[in-house]
Amino acid sequence: MLTLSWKIILCTVFTSTFLLVGLQNHHWFKETEFPQKPRQLYTVIAEYVSRLYNYQARLRMPKEQLELLKKESQTLENNFREILILIEQIDVLKALLRDLKDGIHNHSWSVPREAVQDKATTEVLDEEMSNLVHYVLKKFRGDQIQMADYALKSAGASVIEAGTSESYKNNKAKLYWHGIGFLNYETPPDMILQPDVHPGKCWAFPGSQGHILIKLARKIIPTAVTMEHISEKVSPSGNTSSAPKEFSVYGVLKKCEGEEMLLGQFTYNKTETTIQTFELQNAASESLLCVRLQILSNWGHPKYTCLYRFRVHGIPSDHT
Repeated sequence: MLTLSWKIILCTVFTSTFLLVGLQNHHWFKETEFPQKPRQLYTVIAEYVSRLYNYQARLRMPKEQLELLKKESQTLENNFREILILIEQIDVLKALLRDLKDGIHNHSWSVPREAVQDKATTEVLDEEMSNLVHYVLKKFRGDQIQMADYALKSAGASVIEAGTSESYKNNKAKLYWHGIGFLNYETPPDMILQPDVHPGKCWAFPGSQGHILIKLARKIIPTAVTMEHISEKVSPSGNTSSAPKEFSVYGVLKKCEGEEMLLGQFTYNKTETTIQTFELQNAASESLLCVRLQILSNWGHPKYTCLYRFRVHGIPSDHT
């Protein structure tokens, strides 16, 4: 058995040795250079932590700032919409100028030089120029349908979602915040009740068959409907296979919950004009507040069908 004094001596020696070794190791750690990869890793982690903190701070943002952000986003969207309209008008003007240039070129080859000064030839050119001006004015004038649209959202029409197909869910359409996708974005069905017809501004539903229930702005005796889609020339994909093809229109009785009457079945031809109006084949027996649009097929897209605008025309009930 060791005496108390020996125990004290041994503890003192052990403690001193431990301190000396620790001091030497401290100098070695201080002089040694470690690789930079861990530091880079810490930098990346710190950056993502900062992004996460900013995102959380965004979620805790006061209501006033959220409303301001929404208004700014709406302003940006409106500006982008105006830019698209200008681009489309520029494309139309370019096409018209090309047609005019080709027409003048062809005419200059078919008519002798000495006949250009002839009065009859001048009249022909004036007439062609006049027709061209009228064509341009027709392109840029307002709505050419010249019939009231009772399915217009701004006039009071709306979509009854309980009688409408589900929207197509596109995983690529996400809202991002600091590079983090946090919300799937879907265009609502009432997009087809608005005059904003530009590429991508449509309501899509899965597959080639779907339906939408529309509450009109007022009761009418429906007489015609209009279907509108974009042309292949302005389509980003270069085709319009998602356009509707065969569709039916039904009138719904008794405040949008009663029996349905078939008003007509039609075919939208994507090779013709983008705006096509169809007179109803069956007359409604009474004024209607709701109509149901049933899409029966599209032009070949396997995943979804896209509707840009649908209009309903007729005679208001107080005029009958």
